[in-house]
Order: sequence, then structure tokens, then C-alpha cells
Amino acid sequence: GLKLAEEGASIVANDESFLAAEAISDRIKDNGGRAIPIQADVSRMEEVGKMFDEAMSAFGRIDILISNAGVKQDAPIHLMTEEQWDATMNVQLKGCFNCVRAAQEIMVQQQQGKIVIIASPVPPGLGKPGQANFSAANAGLIGLMTSLAIELGPYNINVNCIAPDFISTQMTRDSVRQEGMFMDDFKKIALVNIPLRRLGKVEDVSNVAAFLASDDSSYVTGQTIRVCGGP
Repeated sequence: GLKLAEEGASIVANDESFLAAEAISDRIKDNGGRAIPIQADVSRMEEVGKMFDEAMSAFGRIDILISNAGVKQDAPIHLMTEEQWDATMNVQLKGCFNCVRAAQEIMVQQQQGKIVIIASPVPPGLGKPGQANFSAANAGLIGLMTSLAIELGPYNINVNCIAPDFISTQMTRDSVRQEGMFMDDFKKIALVNIPLRRLGKVEDVSNVAAFLASDDSSYVTGQTIRVCGGP
């Protein structure tokens, strides 16, 4: 959101925590941008509909959708509960569907739009066990993106996917902690598998998102771009 705001976009910052959404919105406005905070559960179509109604009331059009809601509920398959499976699918896969379903209706009328779906590579990370739900959801996102690119292309809507990995984020730090590791130990293990020999930064992802959301990528659609420091 911060990167797109720098490029001139008006931002609708959504988070399950209104305080978090408000913090992002305030940072953008403090830097001279336009933004509104919204609290919506993307797994619920009704809340997503209200979010898009608020966005349209504030800005009058929807040009870019960045679908990036994610959750991890790791467990080996013989211990994974139905609740863990459903939570991951509902937030990542269904949440993306709900947002795309709402966005495309507006974008089709505009005959213009950019949809960027944030997923994870499959398998993610170091390929450790216990992520059947997470891997399935992300494989679904990449498949969804491919079909959407074909379906929405005639309406001048580009749909692409970014698959980041080994990015230094709060989710990464939380996952490392849940594994009983320190971040420095994780880095030592991860860097062996990263040709560029460093962890990624949030800016490494947001720069690609900004490219896919811009006119510079007008002839790019149906693609998954891995942002992970290697092939």
C-alpha cells in the first residue's frame, strides 16, 4: 500500500484489525497520499461487498486489487483438524475469490483493471512437512489466477500472481518462533538455499506489485513471478 501510494494510487487499507488498517492509512496520509482504513473479514462475502461499496463511495472507481490475505495453521496431516484446513482455505483461497468477485464487476464496467494475487510457492519455504493446507490453498490461488487471466483478459483486465518466499516479515518471524528457532538460526539454514544469499525485504515484493499494477505491465497477464532470491 505504501509503495502504490508513492506511485500516486489512492489506497483502501483493509485488515482484520481496524487499528492496523488505520495505522497504514495514517502513514499514507501523513506523506500526502489518499487512503481510507477498513476492517473486513475477506472470507465473508457480505463484508467484502461492504468494503468495495466504501471504496467506491470514497474514490469512485477500482483500478487495482492486491489480494494478499494469508494465514498459517501448520500441522502434520494426521493431526490437522478440519478447523485448521478450513481457516487456511477460507482466508487465502475463498478470501481471494470474494475480493476478485467484487472487483471484477467494477473493472469489467470500466473496461480496465489490474489484479495482483499474492501467494506462496508450492511447496513454500524450505519444504518442511505440516503445510498441506497452506500448499493446497496457494496452489489454488495460482490456478485461480490463470483462469481469471483468460476470463477477464477480453475486458482489459490483467491478472498476475506474485509468489514471495524467504521474505523478512512478521509472519516469517512468527513461523520461525513457532518452530522453536531464533531468526539468526533460520537465516543460516535459509541462506544456503537462496542464490542471492540474503533474505528478501518487503520492498522486494512491493516493487514487483507496483510494476504489475502499472501500465508498464499492460501486456503481462496470467503469470506467476517468484520473488525469492533464486529460480
